Amino acid sequence: MPRRAPPITRRDFLNGVPLAIGGAVAGGLRPDAAHAAAAQDMPGYYPPALTGLRGSHPGSFETAHRLRDGDFRWQRPPNPPPLAGEGRVGAPTDETYDLVVVGGGISGLAAAHFYRQQHAGARILILENHDDFGGHAKRNEFALAGRLELMNGGTLSIDSPYPYSAVADGLLKTLGIDPVALDKTCSHNDFYPSLGLRRGIFLDKETFGADHLIVEADGKSWTELLAHAPLSPQARSDIARLEEARIDYMPGLTSDEKKRRLARISYRDFLLDVAKVDASAVAFYQARSHGEWGVGIDAVPALDVWAFHFPGFQGLDLEPGAVPGMGYTAAGYAGGGSYTFHFPDGNASIARLLVRDLIPDAVPGRSAADVVTARIDYSKLDRAAAPVRIRLSSTAVRVRNVGDPVSASAVEIAYARGGEVAAVRAGACVLACWNMMIPYLCPDLPDKQKEALRYGVKTPLIYASVGLRNWTAFKNLGISRVHAPGAYFSSLSLNPAVDIGDYASPRAPEQPMLIRMVRTPCQPGLPERDQNRAGHWDIFNTSFDTFEHNIRDQLSRTLGAGGFDAANDVAAIAVNRWPHGYAYEYNALFDPDWPDGRAPNLIGRARCGRIAIANSDAGAAAYTDSAIDQAHRAVQELS
Repeated sequence: MPRRAPPITRRDFLNGVPLAIGGAVAGGLRPDAAHAAAAQDMPGYYPPALTGLRGSHPGSFETAHRLRDGDFRWQRPPNPPPLAGEGRVGAPTDETYDLVVVGGGISGLAAAHFYRQQHAGARILILENHDDFGGHAKRNEFALAGRLELMNGGTLSIDSPYPYSAVADGLLKTLGIDPVALDKTCSHNDFYPSLGLRRGIFLDKETFGADHLIVEADGKSWTELLAHAPLSPQARSDIARLEEARIDYMPGLTSDEKKRRLARISYRDFLLDVAKVDASAVAFYQARSHGEWGVGIDAVPALDVWAFHFPGFQGLDLEPGAVPGMGYTAAGYAGGGSYTFHFPDGNASIARLLVRDLIPDAVPGRSAADVVTARIDYSKLDRAAAPVRIRLSSTAVRVRNVGDPVSASAVEIAYARGGEVAAVRAGACVLACWNMMIPYLCPDLPDKQKEALRYGVKTPLIYASVGLRNWTAFKNLGISRVHAPGAYFSSLSLNPAVDIGDYASPRAPEQPMLIRMVRTPCQPGLPERDQNRAGHWDIFNTSFDTFEHNIRDQLSRTLGAGGFDAANDVAAIAVNRWPHGYAYEYNALFDPDWPDGRAPNLIGRARCGRIAIANSDAGAAAYTDSAIDQAHRAVQELS
């Protein structure tokens, strides 16, 4: 009889939201903010340490969904306020600012930084709908056997398909981040290989007929690796051919002609129709594109995956470099990409450094190294006398110019928090939130602009951070990461080894370890934006218990032969669900070749009076440098 799993560390009590800090605390309105005493002002408030459902956690999205669906209740007695015209929306406050930023992610925090550079002493309010700042750059913090263990709950690293712009690079340097120097001194990418750990491929019985773990090894051919895999002889032969043979599947065509053809077909169609692999081999590769694109190989152009060295292209002798028709990510990496560095908590450290820059006494320390272990004082984020304030758990519900946008000198911003709707005014506003929500926040925008803002459907993702009491099973099996093409989570991996400041990654397999598991709930066969919509629905309708069951089940089946025992070895789980994850990047298989200046993100981000639009959505690129660059552009438009 299987042993009952002991209780794991779940300091959420209610699906990721601690009862003691969920929503406003009763006790009257604060005269400076027109809402009750806030959770973030309470002693002990520290969302990075919460587990359970994180990312878009319960309490962070419901107001936005009600606004989208037209059933948001404007709670201002005695009657709901007018939704159009000059009537004020929400309970008026005496708060006025030079700038209000909607969205406390990296783009919103960067916008506040750039605005203060141009307007010294400016009063700024940042509104963030989640219970923590950072947007997608979230931090998962665990205490395992007395050790501090960190993992990114969202944005993974400083990395981009293109070199960082002078603006984005300059911001990193201002914050004390030198990615090249940090990577050289802090990253230990050779650690797991030094232990003989390699990549594994887990074939699940539901997809392939039997559970089977393939462990790659130096000197072993693909024929040897696949010898006992639950695949047909033809599939094994075709996979080995794709991985090892140098065959020109497009003879007689020039490199440019081949690239143009590859840009118009999916990688799945390349495998079936060009490389002529058996249909049973396609499942082996279906999820290989999940990590970069959030969809399977049926929805990614073959030319794009060529830039990522997918198999089958080695005999085509394609010339290096990008060509028209390639996606943003693939075109950039085909030319080399940017510098890279991974903080132990991902780019949450960038968000923390931005908060230190804006509100210095909230974040102790002085360097990019010491911010990793700094304990943030959340009670100092929203103080009445401070020039910059960050207000968490606050969802903007209406943003509009006061008067004609052409001549307006002020913006009114209404937001919901703790059952109240309050309104503040500012000389300007940057909407650094998800662009798809802006038509609901600003219903007076031109219809063409609202249509463009709705075009980009963000890619849904699940990043599960799982605390293990040890990682001896990985060592016993000789693996550090596993690709699982048919399983619930398409990949799992040991936390990267990074030592920075007072933070040291575990080195002994007997020590606790965090692992990352990634799921992209796509629906093969649909256009990419429809797959993303289906994934949104999937994520919002999946309970923590379902995620936990699949985590334990998949780890047991993958690592069981190495001695893994899910009942005892799983210590804590944080499931970071991002139904609106990666910014949408245009896809040559489904999107038009937009004329210059007519792409939806360019139309959608147009300034409206004293309202400007930022966020990586506005750049149609799911990268931190895009978020920073769009923040700078938005601030410049308001100057």
